[in-house]
Amino acid sequence: MAKTKKTVKASKQVDSAYFLKLVMYLIIGSFWVRIDHNGSVIPLPVGLMIGLVFASHEHFRVDRKIEYAILLMAMFVGLWLPLGLTLAI
Repeated sequence: MAKTKKTVKASKQVDSAYFLKLVMYLIIGSFWVRIDHNGSVIPLPVGLMIGLVFASHEHFRVDRKIEYAILLMAMFVGLWLPLGLTLAI
């Protein structure tokens, strides 16, 4: 019996879609919610949590480490910049 080769077609991602996805992770990851209660501020990295959910349910799972690195970098940048939402309670 002759062995038959099965061809597996890998799905490719266009470069512009990959770049758009990285920009999306950069914007979402920098989003913080700061809760101001009696002069004390409690920062919550909401964008990081949303970005991790997006990265874990991604169709193209090739560069998940890069996506996590972009999210972490954006999270630290968003901590120092006035990005996000401030709730005064």
